[in-house]
Order: sequence, then C-alpha cells, then structure tokens
Amino acid sequence: MAEKTDRRCFLARGILGAGALSAAYTSIEEDTLLAAMEEGKAQPAAPSAPKTDIPPGSLPQGKIGKVSLSRLFIGGNLIGGWAHARDLMYASKLFTSYNTEAKVFETLDLCQACGINTIQLDPLCWPVVSKYNKSRSTPIQTMVCITFSEDKSKTAEAVKRQVDLGATLIYSHGGMTDAFMMNGGKIDAIAQMVELIKAEGVPAGVGGHSLNMPIACEKHGVNPDFYVKTLHSDGYWSATPKEYRQEYDWMGGNPGDHNRNYDNMWCNNPEETIAFMESVQRPWVAFKVMAAGAINPNMAFPYAYRNGADFIIAGMFDFQVEADVKIALNALRAARNRKRPWYG
Repeated sequence: MAEKTDRRCFLARGILGAGALSAAYTSIEEDTLLAAMEEGKAQPAAPSAPKTDIPPGSLPQGKIGKVSLSRLFIGGNLIGGWAHARDLMYASKLFTSYNTEAKVFETLDLCQACGINTIQLDPLCWPVVSKYNKSRSTPIQTMVCITFSEDKSKTAEAVKRQVDLGATLIYSHGGMTDAFMMNGGKIDAIAQMVELIKAEGVPAGVGGHSLNMPIACEKHGVNPDFYVKTLHSDGYWSATPKEYRQEYDWMGGNPGDHNRNYDNMWCNNPEETIAFMESVQRPWVAFKVMAAGAINPNMAFPYAYRNGADFIIAGMFDFQVEADVKIALNALRAARNRKRPWYG
C-alpha cells in the first residue's frame, strides 16, 4: 500500500508541477494531458469492439411490453458470486475473483457484440453494471429482481429505487416469491407489486421456482407482463429422485440425506410446468435452464426453447459467450414450429 501511495504522490506532484518545469523537461504529451485535465475532458480510450464471427443481428429478439430483448440473456449470478455449486465451498469465491470489473466489462462487450442485449440482475450487482453502462454508447438492458411486501409504501420504494437506477424490466425475486407463497403470503401483495412497477412505466414480471406461482397468478388475475420461471429437465446425475421431491425443497438444504435437495434442483416438475405454460399467453423467461451447470447447454437450450420458453437466462463466463450464442441460434431455429406459440 505504501508503494502505491508513494507512486501516486510522485505522479501527482509531477503532473501538477509540470507547468513550473522548464521547457526542456516538459513534453508535448504532458502539455496535452494538463490542458485536458484543466478542461475536465480527460477520458479513457474507447474500447475496441470484441472480435466474433457471429454476424450482427443474428440472435433473434422478442418483445416484453415495448422493450426489444434478445432471446438469450446473460445471468448476473456469476458476477454476484451466487454459484449454486452444491457442496463446493470455493466456487462463489472463484467466480467473484475471476470476474473483476475489467473482466465484467469485457464479458458484457462480448455479449453485445454477439447479440445479447440484456442482463438479469440482482440489485447488489448494480455498481459494476451502472459503471459499464455509463462508459458505453450502447448500454446493456437490465432485468432486475426486487423484494416486496404487503406494505405498499415499502414495495413502492423498492420499485422506485430500481427505476431510478435505470432498470429496463423489473420482477419479483424468485426466492422471495417462493418464500412469500410458502409462508401463506397473500397473492394481493404480488398483484400490488406488479401494478406499482407498471405505474413507473416499466414492464412488470413475477419470478419463482415453484409452478404454484404462475398457477396462482393466472387464477387470481395478477396480470404481469411476463413470468420468470425455472425450467430444466431432470435427466442429470444430481437431480433429486422423484420420490423424494417436495414443493419448495430448494428453499432449505438437507445435507444429511443424499436423496434430498441440496442446492441441486430448481424445477421439480418439468413436465407439469411445460404443460401448464402452454396455456399461459404471456412471455416466459426461463431460468436455471442448465440446472446451475449440471446440464450441457447443447441439451439445455433446445429443451427450454422447444418446450415453451420465449427467452432464457444463462450464466456465462466470457469464454462461454460465443459458444452459447451459437447454441442458442441453432436451438431457436430448431424450435421455430414448437407447440407453444411465441409470446413477445
């Protein structure tokens, strides 16, 4: 730390004192830098466009409300460090250590070059995304999850905070919605949240892992602009055996029983989910499509699109972006004539 401080002081003294130095020691570059500093015009160099062989405009888009969205979103979990890594204790730290600010910027630049124009975001990840958006001529759109309550003023405050930060779409955090419904929360509070979001002129969604969520919303006329609901197959090694699955079991781990859910499954009833969502005439953003890394995207993406998802969220490191977009392109072409109509 002392070395960094000394170097900063030295550089500051050197720059600020440059006007008093003789011409022999003052370069044209220093003069230019000083002039720019005085005028407040010193800016970092614009980033060069990432190289990709995916032609611009290749990734199809759909709409939620008036917002045009790429059919594939990047998830924010890998930025925030929510790894969902079963019992691997180091994964979250590894993710946040790898995804430095510079790496996040690089990843989002690559996403946009490949056609991904939206990131799913937890409010805790706003600082780096806000900084990125302020530094780019084309900001990335944000679908932000929020918490809510039966207290209208608290929910309104939560909504307004995200709108002021620049949220493009807002929806209820899936874990929050599940916990609310699991504990007997009133559906009126969810409907109230949806209306408060809409009142701000932003598309409003409801998120959840449980199929009970869209069933209840449709039954009680909640009327969201979109749903954010999990969808993944159960054909992977660590999936909870069918006979041991219980509603909301993902809300609490059970490390003492290998047959029970322990951060390993988020769509306990994929067939029922697919069947019900066929009757829902609203855009569906599917998440956890790879069961947090347990299912290869070559299988996960086609499964989600083919079975009704209009948009999917995928957590991606920079080195996965291009490959995932190419998989999505193939999956979307193959799902063109799927059973559920495309919404959005």
